Amino acid sequence: MSDSESMSDWSEQFPVVNRPVWLNHAAISPWPNAVIQAMRSFVEQNASCGPTGYTEWMRIEQRLRERLARLIGAESDDDIALVKNTSDGLNQIADGLNWQAGDAMICCAGDFPSNLLPWRRLQDRGVEIREIAISDDHGRPLADPEAELIAALDDRVRLMAVSSVRYDSGLRLDLSRLGAACRQVGALLAVDAIQQLGALALDVQALPVDFVVSGSHKWLLSPEGLAVFWSSPNARAQLNPAQIGWRMWPDMFNFERKDWTPPAVARKFEPGTLNMAGIHGLDASVGLLLQIGMDTIEDELAKRIDHLVRGLNAMPDLRIITPSSARKQAGILSFQHSTKAAAPTVHALHQLGIHCAKRGSWIRLSPHFYTPFEQLDLALNRIEKILQSH
Repeated sequence: MSDSESMSDWSEQFPVVNRPVWLNHAAISPWPNAVIQAMRSFVEQNASCGPTGYTEWMRIEQRLRERLARLIGAESDDDIALVKNTSDGLNQIADGLNWQAGDAMICCAGDFPSNLLPWRRLQDRGVEIREIAISDDHGRPLADPEAELIAALDDRVRLMAVSSVRYDSGLRLDLSRLGAACRQVGALLAVDAIQQLGALALDVQALPVDFVVSGSHKWLLSPEGLAVFWSSPNARAQLNPAQIGWRMWPDMFNFERKDWTPPAVARKFEPGTLNMAGIHGLDASVGLLLQIGMDTIEDELAKRIDHLVRGLNAMPDLRIITPSSARKQAGILSFQHSTKAAAPTVHALHQLGIHCAKRGSWIRLSPHFYTPFEQLDLALNRIEKILQSH
């Protein structure tokens, strides 16, 4: 079977390809058949039999932890916590570190609010928040954004928090470089990976990172309301749980325990009942991603981004905002026209069945590995016609 035939088979796993052109995975993704079937089975079983299958549900939850550990290269599924969303995980970090007045932390100016607002609250505790610009005044990524962040490091910095891929420009940061610099001053590195996980390979053992948080509903192709929260054992030991509850222990049903000291494993960040429906969906999607292989997914996605880049570059009066270097790209491609505003262009595209997003003054396209090239060509054709219209 050829590569194109193989990818065609995977495209058939996504019912959305027979309907609109979905170029908005950086917002919310459609579900593949595996997720649809898992969710349907869960709902139908509960509707017809009640929670009599709870033991099996727990087995699926454990399988999800194991699959997530494989997906990100974690040493153990004990390093994996399941939390409500990316914001929940980042707030756990902000609230859980033992901050002292005079401490400092670094984040990125203009980042998604989930990776800004939890840190700004720390100012009330005497923490200096260094919001470092990694884009110019027009929002375009700087040539060396990592250098700007590293220059802000000193021995007062307890934590650097970054998005591995920017939600607006699609800039992909070099986590190896940032993590190595943080290690030199004893700072922790927290990564919001929601725009990477499921689109690009991520190996937490190969990277000098301490925390990784990612919601499930973008590139991971599954329902909203669930996120993976990975922490290294050393970093986790420095983080007190912001909440406490019955489900934090591996033997969670031991309600008569005498010692309620939070455990050392990542479950200490799971105080209460989890989103079991979401667990079934995410388990199915991660299983699919592992079956295909993240190297294959990353390669196929890069081909689609390159296809869009070449098509957009052929259009006049258009500037691509996303960096041109492949190592600084992920699955997001943002561009703007010199005279046509983004909002009406995006609206016109939606009316024609091309689903993308407006971010700032830009149009953001975000295909996934399965998006048919025919749909990319259709999107390019309609973008060109709209931009040429009066």
